[in-house]
Amino acid sequence: MKAPPTLTTLRDSLRRFADERDWNRYHSPKNLAISVSIEAAELLEHFQWTDEVEPQEKEAIGHEMADVLLYLVRLADRLDIDLLEAAARKIELNAKKYPATSREIRK
Repeated sequence: MKAPPTLTTLRDSLRRFADERDWNRYHSPKNLAISVSIEAAELLEHFQWTDEVEPQEKEAIGHEMADVLLYLVRLADRLDIDLLEAAARKIELNAKKYPATSREIRK
């Protein structure tokens, strides 16, 4: 049985993919950040003018979400940022900035 992917295995796969194609010269932090933004905009296109997600759109939406994730993981790699650690820290900071109200927290 194949082990599920992790951010580390994803990062390593992206490194190999870029190395095999000699793309590192194009993968500057600036270019990767721009690519994250472009792919996020392409994701938004699927939601423009509608409040509903059509079942036939889910695969295309998934592809755009994957593009955002892949560029973000690649950017984190190029900047030597542990993305999971950064996300965990951001959640901690947000919890301090936006404390939970006394209302019951939904599960």
